Amino acid sequence: MSVQRGDIELAGLVKSYDGINPVVRGINLRIPDGAYCCFLGPSGCGKTTILRMIAGHEDPTDGEILIGGENVVGLPPVERGTSMMFQSYALFPHLSVRDNIAFALRVRGLSKAERYRQTDAMIEKVRLSELANRLPAQLSGGQQQRVALARAAITQPRVLLLDEPLSALDEQLRVEMRLELQRMQRELGITFVHVTHSQLEAIALADLVVVMEKGEIKQAGPAREVYASPRDRYVAEFLGGQNVLSGKVEMIEGGRLLFAPPARKSISVPLRANARIGVGDRIDVAVRRDDIALLRADAIVSAQDQCALPCRVLAIEYQGSFVKVMLDAVADEDFVAYVPERTFFSDPFAIGDIALAAWAIDHTRLLT
Repeated sequence: MSVQRGDIELAGLVKSYDGINPVVRGINLRIPDGAYCCFLGPSGCGKTTILRMIAGHEDPTDGEILIGGENVVGLPPVERGTSMMFQSYALFPHLSVRDNIAFALRVRGLSKAERYRQTDAMIEKVRLSELANRLPAQLSGGQQQRVALARAAITQPRVLLLDEPLSALDEQLRVEMRLELQRMQRELGITFVHVTHSQLEAIALADLVVVMEKGEIKQAGPAREVYASPRDRYVAEFLGGQNVLSGKVEMIEGGRLLFAPPARKSISVPLRANARIGVGDRIDVAVRRDDIALLRADAIVSAQDQCALPCRVLAIEYQGSFVKVMLDAVADEDFVAYVPERTFFSDPFAIGDIALAAWAIDHTRLLT
């Protein structure tokens, strides 16, 4: 088996525990060699099951798992060229940092001199040299995680699998460890497959984001594409940062359609070339919250270029770099504007104020 390539192909992957209700439903996905891939979704969507099948800790009910072009279904974990970092870290409490990292090499039968040579090089790479002789209980959460990461990487796998690796950390340490994971992935040059339920974590880390729901892939692509151009309502709402509106098509003309949500006026939406939509159809559209400008009620807006919905300010939350303003622009739907801090406080709104929520027509996205 080749030790160089770490590309992964999941072909028709199915997993069912009872033979009736699959928790993973016909997954087809290619992960390039050396990519950082994040599986993202709520609890129970099947993302950890996929990780465990790639690792060899569970067998698929159907389908193939190819690593480096070879089907690894049926092979034990040690023969797949993969290594897994568990959420719990699973460090040996009685072993030092150095011996925890060296343990996998000991199992593989390397001489003491050789395994310590490789271990010391890895310890330096993850910047744990000063802590090499400490026990896990003497380390911080972030330091323990670096030990677990080093132990998983010491066997030089072609694929490193990470199961919710940051979930136990506080926010500041989580940000630091995201940078650490990115740095190590670049230096090691191997494929990382990372499972998370955190939208921010996936977007910050991944070359390839895979959004899942109920055992199926809803959308997969580069982080910016998935965030800025969600395909459907589920992806738009799960990733956040979008206002998603439902309504009926009133008119189609000149590459645009007129859309009537339960709001105070209709909205103009760019029509995709391949969209099969007719008058009277019910559709969903999305507008990024940071594309919304909050204007005074008497502001003049160009109907040719902009949409504008009259609204009332319901709530205001200061978020540091921006202000989150909740509006009643649409009945029975959340509608939020992310207003840059300096813009908001140059002419601040108060709860109860009447306003216009305005945005460029071209920034409205038609969902499937």
